[in-house]
Amino acid sequence: MAQPAVFGIDIGTSSTKAVLVDLDGEVLRTGVREHPVDRPHPGHVEMDAEVWWDELASLAEELTGDGAHEVVAVGVSGMGPCVLLVDDDDQPVRPAILYGVDTRAGEEIALLGERLGAEQIYARTGTALSSQAAGPKILWVSRQEPDRYARARRLLMPASYLVRRLTGEYVLDHHSASQCTPMYDPHAAGWLEEWAAVCAPGLELPRLLWPGDVAGRTTTALAGIPAGVPVVAGTIDAWTEAVSVGAQRPGDLFLMYGTTMFLICTTDAVVTHPVMWSTAGAFPGTHCLAGGMATSGAITAWLRDLTGTPDFGALVEEARSSGPGARGLLVLPYFAGERTPVQDPDARGAILGLTVSHTRGDLYRAVLEATALAVRHNVEVMREAGARIDRVVAAGGGTQGDLWPQIVSDVTGLDQVLPRTTVGASLGAAFLAAAAVAEADIDAWNPPRATVTPHPELTARYDELYALYRAAYPATADISHALARVQRAAG
Repeated sequence: MAQPAVFGIDIGTSSTKAVLVDLDGEVLRTGVREHPVDRPHPGHVEMDAEVWWDELASLAEELTGDGAHEVVAVGVSGMGPCVLLVDDDDQPVRPAILYGVDTRAGEEIALLGERLGAEQIYARTGTALSSQAAGPKILWVSRQEPDRYARARRLLMPASYLVRRLTGEYVLDHHSASQCTPMYDPHAAGWLEEWAAVCAPGLELPRLLWPGDVAGRTTTALAGIPAGVPVVAGTIDAWTEAVSVGAQRPGDLFLMYGTTMFLICTTDAVVTHPVMWSTAGAFPGTHCLAGGMATSGAITAWLRDLTGTPDFGALVEEARSSGPGARGLLVLPYFAGERTPVQDPDARGAILGLTVSHTRGDLYRAVLEATALAVRHNVEVMREAGARIDRVVAAGGGTQGDLWPQIVSDVTGLDQVLPRTTVGASLGAAFLAAAAVAEADIDAWNPPRATVTPHPELTARYDELYALYRAAYPATADISHALARVQRAAG
């Protein structure tokens, strides 16, 4: 008799990952499909949505096609907030516009601020407009590509696109909707229809569900996933990954080490700050104050490629040898602009203090320290806003080694709990699916394996570097902005 299992899938920025998990939380099979994003113009980051479906079909065949397991539910997750506009036949009218790394909608942010009132937007939604918001990007398509927009009927994101293809249901989860600023009211947990009409004229708004709600059932078989299987609504990957490690309770701060670094502090009431994102939580009755960097792991990959594609393990050992402070180097990690708390799409990366005596290991160490300094900046702003941080849980590819998390703890002075399993958001998607059809406890599925504790003497040393870090951005911002204009002009 086939073993019952749930299938979870996550559409990420650089890859799609899927897992097959039994109802006790044991990961039975995993699969990965890597994919690029398109950058057709400076500040534009897009992706062909058909890739998401093709990779789902491929991974379903790989993990379930032999029929060895009985798939009883499907969980979905994806990067976001993204803007995928589809026509009456659910065909994309253009490539999907990705989350805050896509900075194209600056004019639309200003226009909405003038028309609706920037202060009113912040008061009603708890979040100021920024490159992270989906609302201005929808308006960008309406204004800049009217012929394409004329065909648009529905708004989807990676998770809801898979739900639509699998079940025929047009839904969006509350958390993803809350990142469609200024279209969602977190206090009333519903669409602000009058403001949605300004951002997304003529679009049919999706029915709202919570991430763990069953959105519908599969309409046809897909590999080893039969017709009639429940599919949960799912949500944005960082929140799904927070679920996967049990970091979704009030007082929890989740750090996601990935291509970008994400921070999610869960609260039991709406907490706001002008430069952070206030969102709905993953479960009813919870809210979040969140932040995200535009780059983190992306810079480590860039440096690796730039220096001859050495093994990451070798780079880590070179960085370890460099020592705290990277022998007097300081990096601003704004290599794709910056999201929170700087909120400056025209910010640019900088390497300060560089001499001919510095090594590749020094540079790599300085990059890791830069992300840690940015984490500290975000944490300080969260606390200023009134968010309570009782426990920090970290996951993602960057936690597989010990050096990067240790640097973050040393710079911030925070303990970090590391879970046993760091498969990622696909595990969280699988858990939400399991919880929809059976009893499931994420603490039993994924207990802690270790705790990273800071070295107090290093935290004190990093205080000086942090002061320099905070001073460096305002000191170089005008130069960065001028260079950003040059880059745009050069195409």
